[in-house]
Amino acid sequence: MHLEQIWRYPVKSMAGERLERASAGPLGLTGDRVVQVYDGRGRLVTARTHPRLLGLHATLGADGEPVVDGRPWSADDVRARVEAIVGAGARLVRNEHPARFDILPLLVATDGAIAAFGRDGRRLRPNLIVGGVADLAEREWEGRVLRVGSVLVALADLRGRCVMTTVDPDTLAQDPRVLKDIVRRFDGRLALNAEVIQGGELRVGAAVELLPEVANRAIG
Repeated sequence: MHLEQIWRYPVKSMAGERLERASAGPLGLTGDRVVQVYDGRGRLVTARTHPRLLGLHATLGADGEPVVDGRPWSADDVRARVEAIVGAGARLVRNEHPARFDILPLLVATDGAIAAFGRDGRRLRPNLIVGGVADLAEREWEGRVLRVGSVLVALADLRGRCVMTTVDPDTLAQDPRVLKDIVRRFDGRLALNAEVIQGGELRVGAAVELLPEVANRAIG
């Protein structure tokens, strides 16, 4: 097995960036979801309720600050675009608290499961895609550990999928049949919630090894 793809989403619920390498630590990939969207009442909002946010493309600048469609995330014109989607008073906030993640800091998918899904893997919003995995083997990985180079990733459980999977990442067209199909064929769950238990550098093409249960933290 090998690390096939790395994805980072500097602004939560916006389109992200595909990377060749990334640093990983206790809060997942460096720069992942460090900015979030809040509405005029100060409530965190996501593409579950405002899917057009997925039409904005966030990357991380050389200075570590997110950029939205080529503009600094804090720029007035970026805020105006967010307000046009979410409503008056909406704003972007930089907050690196662990609570910014819905469940755990990483989502790990496999090429076998994406092939079985039969749609663009970006709909699943993975951070890491492991290649060379047969069919739905990931469904037997709960509680295991992945070694990716020097990085150890603990796999918790399969991710229950939501309405965000119904949004085409390019056209933003919604198809409710996608989520219904995930429920019917995959019990509503695809890809794995995960966390980094030993940090380091990740790079595309690195060998991936499936290790014993997460309880065995002293893996040499």
